[in-house]
Amino acid sequence: MGGLTLGGGLGWLMGKHGMAVDNLRAVELVTAAGEVVRASADEHPDLFWAVRGGGGNFGVATWLEFELHPVGPTVVAGLVAHPFAAARDVLRFYRDFTSKLPDELTVFAGLLHAPDGSGTKLAAILTCHAGGLESGAAAVAPIKSFGTPVMDVIGPMPYTAVNTMVDGGFPKGALNYWKSNFLTALPDAAFDTMIEHFATAPSPMSGLLLEHFHGAATRVGTTETAFPHRTVGYNFLAVGEWMDAADTKANVTWTRRAYDAMAPHFGHGRYVNYLNAEEVGDGGTVEAAFGPNCKRLREVKRRYDPDNVFHLNQNVKP
Repeated sequence: MGGLTLGGGLGWLMGKHGMAVDNLRAVELVTAAGEVVRASADEHPDLFWAVRGGGGNFGVATWLEFELHPVGPTVVAGLVAHPFAAARDVLRFYRDFTSKLPDELTVFAGLLHAPDGSGTKLAAILTCHAGGLESGAAAVAPIKSFGTPVMDVIGPMPYTAVNTMVDGGFPKGALNYWKSNFLTALPDAAFDTMIEHFATAPSPMSGLLLEHFHGAATRVGTTETAFPHRTVGYNFLAVGEWMDAADTKANVTWTRRAYDAMAPHFGHGRYVNYLNAEEVGDGGTVEAAFGPNCKRLREVKRRYDPDNVFHLNQNVKP
């Protein structure tokens, strides 16, 4: 929860209630000097600004205080999956459908493998509506009526179950290599690239995902928190996942190729929580993660961690 929040914190409620950092009211930190400080809008406001997106660069977070919102307890959510042969049409529908959404509705899409381990390739749409059941059913009706899905499990469910509905695809002990970047647009050429590379995925656990940003998460100013990515649009995520260490090279290579092939559609921004270990210390990557907030983050870093004690992260150098 700490890492998710301090790096931004995207999720099913971000259209309605913003990112996790937008709901952080205070955080207690142990600084590099060993001091225990409480950071909030009224106490150490510079530090409070920095930790809302700047990650673990400024101290050890020992507790976090959040603004809470009533949700559910039952919401309309789930996923529909279509045959891989229909992927282009599904992704086009997703692009059109997400061009105008109510804040309550968050919708992701992706090219995924069936969760039964069979290796069957699918084109899926995942969604959660954070409002009432009646309005939720109306909001997801176009998703449920589109095409001829092979699976449709969108319906009323406990909100607590929404956050676990894809856990089966990430078993304990799995090896992972992820790469991610925000997109400037979502043209048909991007879909063609995704389809071409997903077809060659060496593992039946890997996938290519699109995460849509809109609503409350995009109505916060770019410099209001250290998390700068406040534009309506999409994040592309290439997930390489496998179980046998002997397959590492093939899966890392596939993930890198799929990511690199999407580069013509990339914007400058990158989500810090998706950056991988090999990108630690890469100045260009850090610039992409923090954008126009880099200078101010370095100033706060110099104030609270001048010797860069907290450097095993997406490092902001003092």
